[in-house]
Amino acid sequence: MIRERAYPVEPWHVRETRLDLDVLAQSESVFALSNGHIGLRANLDEGEPHGLPGTYLNSFYELRPLPYAEAGYGFPESGQTIVNVTNGKPIRLLVDDEPFDVRYGDLVSHERVLDMQAGTLSREVEWCSPAGRSVRVRSTRMVSFTQRAIAAISYEVEPINGPARVILQSELVANEQLPPTKRDPRVAALLESPLVAEEHLTQELGGLLIHSTKTSKLRMAAAMEHVVETEGRHMVKTEGNPDWLRTTVACMLEPGQKLRIIKFVAYGWSSRRSVPALRDQVGAALASARLTGWDGLVEAQREYLDAFWDHSDVKVEGDPEVQQAVRFALFHVLQAGARAEMRPIASKGLTGPGYDGHTFWDSETFVLPVLTYTQPDAAKDVLRWRHATLDLAKERAETLGLRGAAFPWRTIRGHECSAYWPAGTAAFHIAADIADAARRYVLATGDEDFEHDYGFDLLIETARLWRSLGHHDRHGRFHIDGVTGPDEYTAVVDDNIYTNLMAQLNLYAAADVALKYPDKARAAGVDDEEIAGWRDAGAAVHLPYDHELGVHQQSEGFTRLQEWDFEGTPQENYPLLLNYPYFDLYRKQVVKQADLILAMLWRGDAFSDEEKQRNFAYYEARTVRDSSLSACTQAVMAAETGHLELAHDYLGEAALMDLHDLHNNAREGLHVASLGGSWISLVMGLGGMRDHGGQLSFNPRLPERITRMEFALLWRGLRLRVDVRSNEATYSLRNGTGEKSITLVHHGELVTVSADKPVTMGIPKRTDVGSEPHQPAGRAPARRASSL
Repeated sequence: MIRERAYPVEPWHVRETRLDLDVLAQSESVFALSNGHIGLRANLDEGEPHGLPGTYLNSFYELRPLPYAEAGYGFPESGQTIVNVTNGKPIRLLVDDEPFDVRYGDLVSHERVLDMQAGTLSREVEWCSPAGRSVRVRSTRMVSFTQRAIAAISYEVEPINGPARVILQSELVANEQLPPTKRDPRVAALLESPLVAEEHLTQELGGLLIHSTKTSKLRMAAAMEHVVETEGRHMVKTEGNPDWLRTTVACMLEPGQKLRIIKFVAYGWSSRRSVPALRDQVGAALASARLTGWDGLVEAQREYLDAFWDHSDVKVEGDPEVQQAVRFALFHVLQAGARAEMRPIASKGLTGPGYDGHTFWDSETFVLPVLTYTQPDAAKDVLRWRHATLDLAKERAETLGLRGAAFPWRTIRGHECSAYWPAGTAAFHIAADIADAARRYVLATGDEDFEHDYGFDLLIETARLWRSLGHHDRHGRFHIDGVTGPDEYTAVVDDNIYTNLMAQLNLYAAADVALKYPDKARAAGVDDEEIAGWRDAGAAVHLPYDHELGVHQQSEGFTRLQEWDFEGTPQENYPLLLNYPYFDLYRKQVVKQADLILAMLWRGDAFSDEEKQRNFAYYEARTVRDSSLSACTQAVMAAETGHLELAHDYLGEAALMDLHDLHNNAREGLHVASLGGSWISLVMGLGGMRDHGGQLSFNPRLPERITRMEFALLWRGLRLRVDVRSNEATYSLRNGTGEKSITLVHHGELVTVSADKPVTMGIPKRTDVGSEPHQPAGRAPARRASSL
């Protein structure tokens, strides 16, 4: 599955040493820049050629129809699709009347570098025009972490082999033409020119465009301003119309002279603010950026990332490819959520239009754990956004005849946007995923204000959903029937274990928080009877088990289903959902992505070590990993069950998912959950970190080729650093005084770590590892030994 390495392996950079137009769209995703509010795909500065243009604002969407061959009660009526907003990236270059276009003339050299310490994308090009005039172009692009509304570009041109007349055309472009898609033609027509002009303004050094969407009625503003630096004679002019602004800089340059422009672009949007308010908002953002200046923005970006890497970096010795990949992953997870501020984290972040820009359950399950332990404020903001959509979730539950809150399977604003109910509405486990993310955030941070103001409501309303969705049978067992778990190849089943165990934890947590805040509970109508009902249901949750095989059933009756013919399935037929009907997938033992295995990760306290060994072996042989969400989970459980080399293999797959485009779909954006999963693979897999019941514990063990791993995480305001070698682990605190400490468990032994007393513990050898598990024919992960 591993492709030829696309980028040189470097610890802090992703470097593209030549321009390959055949994979331009993929590289536009890899080199995308974002801060959680603004997202810029890495289109070339000139705008063309491009793979897939893209400039996005978090949660800025248009409504679209959801067609059904046969309508049904409760089906969502409209969907939401992220909009490609006004593009502020283009800076076109003409040299003696020849447009700079990499497809013409002679591209002598072309290099782009994503600097994950500086938070910038730089580009250096040497080009000879068809007329024989050579120039060198250097550009640097950034989306600011410290000034949320600002993106900035430094663009510099220098003639090489003689004087040149240089023209730069810096643009704002709304409703730019997009490549054709295979979508519903009604949707394509709606999104072809989604923005309606409301105001445009030109000034000498820039201008402003304000637009709104046709149906969702959201309003956005984009403004640009320039600083021009050159020794040569030059002129500047700005012109435009409602969908387009262009600032032109023209000058004569001799060899050794340079023309440099600094372009500041400001973005803002709102569903409520007026045209004047948005005009003033982006104007103020530009004023702030001009005051700070390019050098100030770059310095602030570096300081922000220095602080992030100081408490978030994972160091890996022995596998430099994974080292680069995990930093790439952390950088993009940060970009997806750092300044989202009461907005969701989409499955593709802001790197592309994949999945229509929707957020799913994987945000809470794979991304928020990373942010909770590294950037807890970003995790809190996502959960506050979920809380802001609680009324919509309660309305959805009422439509479905349920109590509590039924959160949407896929959404941007908070409405259900899934037109396929077996994999959408039926996947109720998202409620427990959200509740668990809130519970985990509070345990990790001790943030009781959040628990009182937001976590309480999320836990209570999701617990009410489970109590109304499930039922007690005549023997008192609690069942949750007709649901879909994480595995989308096994839909609408009874008693999915992942769903049941996560719901159980949800019910217990809701009971605890209701007792902790009795006044708030009374105001919410929670009484002792309801609390007792939650505890009773949690205690009686049914977990299907096959006593003959000695394994848990992913859902009731799963192990009696017909086996899938893996030997007779051609490799080119993966992913299966593109080549076989769901009818066939649903009735056989084939698993798209880790499901029961995921339950053993997040609810490992509900399984014995022997059960984990047997379950892992059984489901490993039936999991095809047609989802990017699977490899990281399998990495963690491979490590926990003692299969360290297999864990290393799965770690490599999770970490390289996008850098090597393993699923052949990175062109529409990166897999943010798999990127988060690479951190989970290392910290929770090889590092063995767990926090069941609020008790932090570690069971670290390294595979043969990784000789050392070092990581840090935040736990209740303290920065814990873990340094793992082959035979020992050292725990230390980076902040706090000697009076502050963390009590943790290392391989079953209680350890207290304080700021002035690091603790080094030996790593015991395992003697209980069973035989190596097998994967379906042809679906084993690539061995890391062959890639090093």
